[in-house]
Amino acid sequence: MQQMMKQMGIDVEEIDADTVEVHVGDRTLVFDSPEISKMKVQGNEVFQLQGDYTEEESESSPDEEDIELVVQKTGCTEQEAEEALEESEDVASAVMELQ
Repeated sequence: MQQMMKQMGIDVEEIDADTVEVHVGDRTLVFDSPEISKMKVQGNEVFQLQGDYTEEESESSPDEEDIELVVQKTGCTEQEAEEALEESEDVASAVMELQ
């Protein structure tokens, strides 16, 4: 199989990884002891990930840019801005809450 892929111009490299995390929206897929292959096909790199995984909910924290914007608009502390952003739907709501 390896020889046939090489004849087709496909170079395969196995990657030794202990853990891989894939973030999908508010979920995180955690692969322990995954099998990862990196293939170069016509100048593009393609990764293949195989293995058992567990699913976790991701904790998302507000972006630094959003925190800075709320601080600039309201004069609050960064911690207050972060808390308001976590409770609000968006930056505008956080600003309104703090004013």
